[in-house]
Formats: sequence, C-alpha cells, structure tokens
Amino acid sequence: MESLLKTKAGERLPGVAILVQAGPDRVRRASLRAFILPQLAPAISCSITYDGPAITTASLETPPLVDAETFMAEAARVVGSSTSLSLAFLDICGLEDMAEEVAEKVQRRIEATLQSAAADGSSAAQLTPERYALFRSSADTRDLAAEVVEAGRAEGVTLNAEAFSSKLPDGGDTLCVLRAMRYAIESCLKDDGLSNPQIAFSEALKRTFRDAEAFRAVVKSREFQVHYQPIVQLSSRAVHHFEALARFNAGAGPANAIRMAEELAMIESFDLAVAEKVLKRMRAPGAGLLKMAVNVSGASLGDDTYVEQLLQMTAGAPEDRKRLIVEITETSALADINAANRRLSGLRDAGIKICIDDFGSGAASYDYLRKLSVDAVKIDGALIREIETDEVVRNMVRSVVELSRSLKLDTIAEMIETEEVVAELKSLGVEYGQGWLFGRAEAEPRTQLASAAPIRRRGAVEAWG
Repeated sequence: MESLLKTKAGERLPGVAILVQAGPDRVRRASLRAFILPQLAPAISCSITYDGPAITTASLETPPLVDAETFMAEAARVVGSSTSLSLAFLDICGLEDMAEEVAEKVQRRIEATLQSAAADGSSAAQLTPERYALFRSSADTRDLAAEVVEAGRAEGVTLNAEAFSSKLPDGGDTLCVLRAMRYAIESCLKDDGLSNPQIAFSEALKRTFRDAEAFRAVVKSREFQVHYQPIVQLSSRAVHHFEALARFNAGAGPANAIRMAEELAMIESFDLAVAEKVLKRMRAPGAGLLKMAVNVSGASLGDDTYVEQLLQMTAGAPEDRKRLIVEITETSALADINAANRRLSGLRDAGIKICIDDFGSGAASYDYLRKLSVDAVKIDGALIREIETDEVVRNMVRSVVELSRSLKLDTIAEMIETEEVVAELKSLGVEYGQGWLFGRAEAEPRTQLASAAPIRRRGAVEAWG
C-alpha cells in the first residue's frame, strides 16, 4: 500500500503476489497489478491474474530454497511431466549488506515470490549468494525481477534484480534436456557462465544434443578403438592380464564421453560394445590364453540387460568366461546395490571374475566391498602416487591389503611409475600392479615387457589366483 501511495499518475506498479480466497480452506495464488489513471487520479485501475489452480491453506507455508544438487534431482520429475517449460535464472544484488533481521524478512519474500512462479510444485534454488534458478511455465509472463525489487521495497531496502529465461524444447529427449540443464547449472557456478547465463544454457543444450548423437553413431558403428594395458604380478613381473581401455579421436581417453553417456542412459550399449570388441580380440588367432578386464559402469547394472547380453556373448565359448574380469567403476553409483550384487553373482557363477575399480576414490568403495561378491580390488591410483610421501596414505593401503587378504581378495595397484613404489607395494603385500612402469595402453596386448624381470617363457601367463 505504501508503494501505491507513492506512485505517480500514469505509472504502473509491478505485479505483486497475493492470495485470493477460493473456499473455506482453499486459496488461489494470483498477481495483482495496479495503474494510476492519468486523467482520473487518484483513481486506480487494478487487475488480478490467477497463477495455477486452487490449493489448500495447509500447503501455503513457503518451502526454503534448495541447493543446486537438489534442484537437479527434482528436474527429472518436473521436465518429465511437463511441457512448455523454461529454465529461469534470477540475479539479485543488494542482499549482502543488510542487517540480519531485515535480510531474513527479504529472503522470505524472495522465496515466496520464486516459489509462487515455480512450475508444477517444483522448488526454486539458490545457486550462489546472488543467483537463483527455477522452472517456470513458458506462458508465465510475470516480471519476476520487478516483483523481487518490489518485495525488497516493501521491507524498506533497495534491490537490483535481473531475470533470464531459456525455453526447454518440447517433445525432446528428456534425458538430454536434463543433461543440458546440468551443464547450465554448472555454468552458472563458473565465472564463464556468470555474465550471460541464458546464452551459456542455450549453447550447452545444443552441444549436448550434438555430442549425444555423435556418441550414439560411434557406438553403433563401433568406430572406437580398444587399447590394452598390462597388469603384472609384482613378484615375478609376469603379465597377469590386460585392462581394455576405450579410445576416441586418435587415442583420446573417453572420460568426458563416459560421463555424458551415463547421464543420458547410453552407457550400457557402450559397455557391451567394448566387451564385444574385447571378446573378439581374445578369440583372434594367436591370442593364446590372453585374459582381459573390461569396465562396466554402475549405471549399466541398473537392470538385467548387461549381464544377460554378456552371458549370451560368451555362451558359445564358455571357457572364455574364465579369462574375463569385469571392473565396476564408481563414476556412476549403483542405484540398487543389492540388485546389482544379484546380477554380478550371475557373472561369477558363470566363471567371470569381478573387481572393484578405483577402490578408495569415493565414499561408496567400502559399501561396495561389504555388499558385493567380488574377487579383487584395484586400489585407486591417487593413493598409489602418494604412498612414498604420505604416511596416512601408506597406512590406508596397508589396511586395504589386510582387509582384502582376510576376504581372500586379490589386490591390484594402479598408476605405478617407479621401482620405489613397487618396492613399497610389495612390502605392504599388494600382489598385482598396473602403470606406465610396466607399459602404457597399446592397440595390441604385449605379454613381453621391457622392464619385466625375472625373464619367463615367452607368452607365459599367470593363472588367476
């Protein structure tokens, strides 16, 4: 009301969020706009626009703003159930210098304003101290920046606000859209995305669709390479097996493509394509008794398809299963670890070994070890690189080895680059090693290594422990 009394004739007030009684215990959110008639002042023309259906009064309490991670977790539901949505960003300046009591009141008004505009009961998020985000209907024409400024004015403070919106494509691939939105959120938290978020989001969306299509084409045509890095027995330096590593674009590693594929639910087809190529190489003339390890994303173990397909690939030559090991990566966490264990047990029952990859790199490692039936653990290279200089790391590796020994599991250390590290690992009881000291990943597996000692019969390969 105070703002209305100060308004000059002919001046329009920005919309103000209000509640309109719609029954004994129901209300409707609405926007009130006012206009001082130039020729009839102080007469006021008012309009009310309803925002959504009636809701119960019990649901009126404004929920707090969520963080970026929670916002993205909600995105799957919102985008999957709605059409004609926009991802909106709102930058608000002027909050940092307020007294705490005033700041709390202004923040509550901002929360109420943003939540009233959020689509389908979704939450608005505070990404940084000054940047907010929400999903809103593309048909919603409310000026959120003006409403926030008015909310601050109602508490006697001056805010500066600027809003940006990028429309999400209707009828598109929901997962691709979600991936693009994650890029957008990440861009908003980086310096290069702070100046123009709607452009950053738009470019991320285009790039995601383009990269996803290119990845699908590469997997379908099998136009990627598999290189093989040796894993040796540390006591003898004999090659024990090889890890199969996918390579794109003239030998480039697949890390970025893997992360994208996991988020777009395309990783399962890629994991199976890699396994297909590896099995073909194992069966090639002259391959002898080569043993191979293939990586599988946790996302690929979300249903039975990967296990069923891998067993089908090896059904015609079941002896191949005894020369195969599946390494579970932690890049995408297992959604249902008990169900994943049932699937992995099916592989072990068929003779395929299971290894936990990058053990110690994430919070889920010990949960995997406790709940999954496995044969080996591969200790994360980040630990191995510090084993000579960090006593805590050395003790961690010693504990992993002792625990693995008690569970009758093999231990493999990765990223070994010096003889000094080998000596340290052997003293701790680590059995197998992988790293540039023994050989880099190559297009063809090599069983004779330049650094191998003592000398063994050419082509001799250790058996599984």
